[in-house]
Amino acid sequence: MKKLLIASTSTVHGKAYLEYILPELSNFFKGVNEVLFIPYARPSGLSHEEYTNRARVGFDKINIKLKGIHEFNNTVDAVNNAKSIFTGGGNTFLLLKQLYDNKLISAIKNVVENGTPYFGTSAGSNITGVTIQNTNDMPIIYPPSFTSLGLINFNLNPHYLDPDIKSKHMGETRETRINEFHTINKIPVLGLREGSWLSVVGNKVVLKGSLDARLFQQNKPAIELPPETDFSFLM
Repeated sequence: MKKLLIASTSTVHGKAYLEYILPELSNFFKGVNEVLFIPYARPSGLSHEEYTNRARVGFDKINIKLKGIHEFNNTVDAVNNAKSIFTGGGNTFLLLKQLYDNKLISAIKNVVENGTPYFGTSAGSNITGVTIQNTNDMPIIYPPSFTSLGLINFNLNPHYLDPDIKSKHMGETRETRINEFHTINKIPVLGLREGSWLSVVGNKVVLKGSLDARLFQQNKPAIELPPETDFSFLM
């Protein structure tokens, strides 16, 4: 049975990396002593080593060993033998291209669907959806396809922002962009606000954290849904 924790972000304002979600991670990874980290998204151009070291500091606080996938000679074997997986945030296009280049899409999907715990933040959460078409990132590189892991049957927009009514900027909002997506595409999109995450066990998907999420579906008005909402109807 698949088990995922899909977070909007790794860091919330005023707190250290992963600090806000460490109690949840401690419970999520209960019985696991080692996590395979996928640093391919490289936020701010960090090297794989630098990014892994940053993530390692967070996991040290809950006494879990973390090892970067780039440290293995065979990345597919690393995924197949992983006790758990964490994919960090950064650029979603770069992340997905690296997963395709290393032939890891089917490997990750297979092990997670067969019970390997998966934790993702930001870009690492984006790839759990059907496609990455609702990422906020710039296409700095082109993956072979926008199709991602499909571990949930909808797309995510992490870091979802509401319009700032005090701003003088009259340009498009996140809602505008997602509505444009739905003029062509049918895939539901869930806007995850900062500090929110999804708990996935099998086909049961529940919103966690203290904030509402915003659900967009083609030809339907967007709706606000509170924490503890069960999104299994989208699966």
